[in-house]
Amino acid sequence: MRTIKGKQFVPLITKEVLDKKIKELALQLEKDFDGKDPLFVGVLNGSFMFLSELFKNIKMACEVSFVKVKSYQEMSSTGQVKELIGLSENIENRHVVIVEDIIDTGNTMKEILPAFHKQNPASISILTLLHKKAATVVPLKIDYVGFEVENKFVIGFGLDFDGLGRNIDEIMILAE
Repeated sequence: MRTIKGKQFVPLITKEVLDKKIKELALQLEKDFDGKDPLFVGVLNGSFMFLSELFKNIKMACEVSFVKVKSYQEMSSTGQVKELIGLSENIENRHVVIVEDIIDTGNTMKEILPAFHKQNPASISILTLLHKKAATVVPLKIDYVGFEVENKFVIGFGLDFDGLGRNIDEIMILAE
């Protein structure tokens, strides 16, 4: 159990289970994008640990970039996405994989996808480590999901509670 800003968090997904799933995802991505030299675009800040571990397991030719958006304040989604840093690479005719730490409402994807589509990539795929299916209000085609999780607040492995907890090497959930 961990306490952050007076809130108790308990383990949900261990480091070992995360590592195994990331290796599985890397193998699937290599199979699906063999010979396509995809561009992986991490959504900061949350995706940095997931994308880093994923990248260590991908052996094919590929590139990485980042965009930064913010839609969370303390423990709840604000529902408003503010893009802070945009995509600087030319993605025309590229195979793009957008990498998220978590998709809950889907609002972040809804807001950033048009910017990607505008640049005419060959394909856009969405990869998320965690998906809160019960919280999703925006219809999305999520191509790769690490884990489905319940609609409760989670931290660790890049996910934070008001800036804290990103460095935890497992996924933890708010205790009842």
